[in-house]
Amino acid sequence: MLNLTYTYALKLTQQQSQTYEAWLETSRRVWNFALAQRKDWYNSRSCRIDARSLKGEYIIPADAPRPTFASECKALTQARKTNSDLNAAHSQMLQQVLRRLEKAFVGMWESGRGFPRFKKQGRMRSLLFPQLGVDPIKGNQVKLAGVGWVRIRLSRPLPDGFVAKQAQVVKRASGWYVMLTLQADVDVPDVTPHAQPVGIDCIV
Repeated sequence: MLNLTYTYALKLTQQQSQTYEAWLETSRRVWNFALAQRKDWYNSRSCRIDARSLKGEYIIPADAPRPTFASECKALTQARKTNSDLNAAHSQMLQQVLRRLEKAFVGMWESGRGFPRFKKQGRMRSLLFPQLGVDPIKGNQVKLAGVGWVRIRLSRPLPDGFVAKQAQVVKRASGWYVMLTLQADVDVPDVTPHAQPVGIDCIV
């Protein structure tokens, strides 16, 4: 399987732009809410039992499980039933926000990265749609969740034999862009070492 990523400029209408602006803000709030849950859980486990903080304590039951991607997705599904902003946004796109948060924590544990940070207004700049419909690209248009068909500037043609699998809409200072992940069912051969080895002596 071979994957390529092509980036194209989008030509959103005013209404389409407003929809994605609202979804970016909803995604930011989902990120911050889920991060706050995780941070409160960790802080509740780091409090000293023989001393009281002058600022406050994080009191969470001892048997409360650690928030995970699965538990937060389940909570998100329940929240969508009563929250109009969550219900208006694409469900899989919001799940990808939680998945990115999970990856940030895994990076913190395994690679020594810093604790994930809350995002200020305007700091959420991308929407990831992991699945596209059948034939999402026709001519110079791409069909995106929530806004329908959008004109794109085909700066380079799509390669033959590739199918668009997912799309990431990104807002930059110069406008809106879409990063299309293209996939082709081909086998990429492994390059085996060949020829004669050469040794090099370095004098420092």
